[in-house]
Amino acid sequence: MRQRALSALIFVPPLLIVLALGEPWFGALIAVFVGLAAWEAARLLRAAGYQAMPLLTVVGALAVAADVSAISPLRGYGDLLVAVVVVLAGMAAFRENDSKVGFAAWMATAFGALYVGQLAALVRVGQVAPSLAASAPAAQVGSYRGWILLVILLVWSFDTGAYLLGIALGKRKFLAHISPSKSYWGLIGGLAASTAIAVAGLWALGQEPLLGLALGPVIGIVAQAGDLAESMLKRAAAMKDSGTLIPGHGGILDRVDSFLFAAPLAALFVTAWVR
Repeated sequence: MRQRALSALIFVPPLLIVLALGEPWFGALIAVFVGLAAWEAARLLRAAGYQAMPLLTVVGALAVAADVSAISPLRGYGDLLVAVVVVLAGMAAFRENDSKVGFAAWMATAFGALYVGQLAALVRVGQVAPSLAASAPAAQVGSYRGWILLVILLVWSFDTGAYLLGIALGKRKFLAHISPSKSYWGLIGGLAASTAIAVAGLWALGQEPLLGLALGPVIGIVAQAGDLAESMLKRAAAMKDSGTLIPGHGGILDRVDSFLFAAPLAALFVTAWVR
């Protein structure tokens, strides 16, 4: 958890700069993250015994990202691109002499693409967000940047709160068979931090602050689940990190795993409840 909290310090400045620039730069950055993380996911899957096809995993993840984020030039084609990649992965699996191995490779490739491509839901959050009222404290930031920034802060605040309270009081562990560093106090600290940020963030965006009492815990829990899901994959692969792209901090997938679960839920929240 300490590594995750410290890595935020590395990613915050460039991510905020790109977010300030808006589109197409933020979407391009997410596409780069998706491609790199998908390659790492395929590497983990192969180490775990599932012969995912790295190139098709990357292409598939980018297709899923295009579909999830509804990028304008591909609007209406994203789902078809995903279908084509699934077909190609199935055909590529024919080369395996053992049908069980081939089927596992097909499923692993499709899974890796879907799993990582969800990161583009972070872009979708900004796309579906309504315009901010002129009276909203964060009106100058804009709805696109404001809502994406809120999701980023929710995930980072959960990690930071979990780390700080976990270090101070975290004796009792939970799900230690997946990640030995997780503790119940850490979970409580993370949820308290993400809830506080949700309440303050919704107020700044001109929304009902009390909704933060629901949004904060939900995003915190799914962010934790995203972290644990990748930890489970790494344990299956007997690997400590998803990659070595960031010296001392692992790979891109290690840094975005929480967002893979949190971003789709945040996009659903904005679509369904925000007006």
